[in-house]
Amino acid sequence: MKIILLGAPGAGKGTIAKMLMQDNGAVQISTGDILRTVVKEGTELGKKAKNYMENGELVPDALIMEIMEKRLGQPDCRRGFILDGFPRTIIQATKLKEILEKLGIKLDYVISLEAPLSLILERLATRRTCANPACQEIYNIKNNPPAEGDKCRVCGHKVMQRADETEEAIAERIRVYDEKTAPLIGFYEKENLLQNVESLHAAETFAAIKALKI
Repeated sequence: MKIILLGAPGAGKGTIAKMLMQDNGAVQISTGDILRTVVKEGTELGKKAKNYMENGELVPDALIMEIMEKRLGQPDCRRGFILDGFPRTIIQATKLKEILEKLGIKLDYVISLEAPLSLILERLATRRTCANPACQEIYNIKNNPPAEGDKCRVCGHKVMQRADETEEAIAERIRVYDEKTAPLIGFYEKENLLQNVESLHAAETFAAIKALKI
């Protein structure tokens, strides 16, 4: 399985990616994860990324794509991978296409997770994240709550509401998604790779993706 998961913030990309990963051994790859990894490893690319991140600046596309190319070329990606929320722009998608062709990798599908705005807002407003940078386990106070005392069930650290999951921040994230990332749906539709999958309940979404012929 070699797929890209698209969808607005709160559409369920992270949840579905983990379910697919546990099911078939594919690796989950997100921009945040690979940036944290290269910084922790202290590689040359990691040092460059760290300089931007420590200064509160966005890591440039050119550097992100260089890091992504290196990650996709690693042996564990041969079994399959799930790109979680990447690419985010048409520029990144165009460059990613070039990288995949260079590596001889063919995507199976680009799956756009579709959920109504009301559900997305509810999911994000009730989401809590483990404060431990090495864990970052995600919970939902309504249907997947943390342990007693707002503790992470995995590592025991406190969970928190992220700064970008307040009502105002959520509205801005969705605006940015609509402006920069939603056009990817048309891009991948033209590539004959797009599959739209309803994302209301995780188990049903997972089953619908598994039903695709990959």
